[in-house]
Amino acid sequence: MATLSTIHPTLLDLTKRMDPDGKISTIAEILSERNEILEDMVWMEANDGTSHQTTVRTGLPEGTWRKLYGGVQPSKSTTAKIKDSTGMLEAYAEVDKALADLNGNTSAFRLSESMAHIEGMNQQMASTLFYGDAATYPERFTGLAPRYSTKASGEQAQNIILPSNTTPDNADNSSIYLIVWGADKVHGIYPKGSKAGLYHEDKGQVTIENIDGSNGRMEAYRDHFRWDCGLTVRDWRYVVRIQYNDEDLVKDAASGPDLLDLMAEACDVPPDLSGRPAWYMNRRAKSYLRRQLRSVTSSSTLSMEDYNGKPTMTFEGVPVRRCDSLLRTETGIAT
Repeated sequence: MATLSTIHPTLLDLTKRMDPDGKISTIAEILSERNEILEDMVWMEANDGTSHQTTVRTGLPEGTWRKLYGGVQPSKSTTAKIKDSTGMLEAYAEVDKALADLNGNTSAFRLSESMAHIEGMNQQMASTLFYGDAATYPERFTGLAPRYSTKASGEQAQNIILPSNTTPDNADNSSIYLIVWGADKVHGIYPKGSKAGLYHEDKGQVTIENIDGSNGRMEAYRDHFRWDCGLTVRDWRYVVRIQYNDEDLVKDAASGPDLLDLMAEACDVPPDLSGRPAWYMNRRAKSYLRRQLRSVTSSSTLSMEDYNGKPTMTFEGVPVRRCDSLLRTETGIAT
């Protein structure tokens, strides 16, 4: 059984959040991450309740080279249906009413707790977008890494790029993704009849039953957070995964992964970059990308451009976005 201090803020928690003047302090969010993929995703309502069904073309009809008096057989294309599910990510924030009301800081204290819940759910969502696997955790949705996990089989194998001079192992790999968002390419989904994004409801004052395990009750403030979401890769050609050995990165690319070269190769893998394309990498990869650029004497395709009203680094005109949820300890892609 979880103890109270692990699920409800205590007086010690309140004391730690107060300035000497008795007000709730501004908390330095040292646990926060930047997961800019959440700002870029295109969202669509699921077309089958809590799941989304997509029809993809798997084969094209072929014509016949006919000679005089020869026959032509009718032909047709083939299609397949793919179903992606959504998951329910939820959390409750509860705090003793008497504790929250101390010194008249009720709203500020509740806000500080709510912001932590929102950040935590953002990190969970970003991590699931890359690493979620419904086959292992049925309550979640399947992210990108399980869909692009092997070069040994499947059509997606041609959209996986590995450095030729290094071999991914099972200890210290990371990935860079090129994703082209769009309604006919890659997009997020939310259940039919619901809303996209993180939902927050202030439940106000509630009575919590059996608070101490012996039928005790407590007046508390409660906030409810919910995010129903999933991911659909409608056209697998619009995702490219680059996996490299993280420990082999060097700033001049003299050995190990040459990020500029790998990304240049990835640009020509999708049929086109129309839609909403973006690169996603962790902070270490982005740092080495900048440093490898400095060792290039010729002109580079890296530049700074305006993206959503902010100056953003781009490669081949595509925004380079940071995702701290991309691990440095990925399992090596099967070859």
